[in-house]
Amino acid sequence: MSREAKTSAEKIAKDQLKSIVERIERLLEEKKAIGDDVTAVYAEARANGYDTKALKTIVRMRAQDPNERAEFETILEVYMQALGML
Repeated sequence: MSREAKTSAEKIAKDQLKSIVERIERLLEEKKAIGDDVTAVYAEARANGYDTKALKTIVRMRAQDPNERAEFETILEVYMQALGML
């Protein structure tokens, strides 16, 4: 490989690496902004009298597969009955 081709390839690699790093940084900034927005919504819910722990549980449950959630709830109920909690 000639010196010119090597220099050109190095520049392309540097530019590509810089682009990747900048994209990651931008996405991390967006992720933080979204996290801040979610925190603000939970604060609003708390200010309106809602239990944020319960809301977080509901959000997590809604993200689960319905069949997996039903299976977990069944197991949980069996355990709670066995421990005299129901």
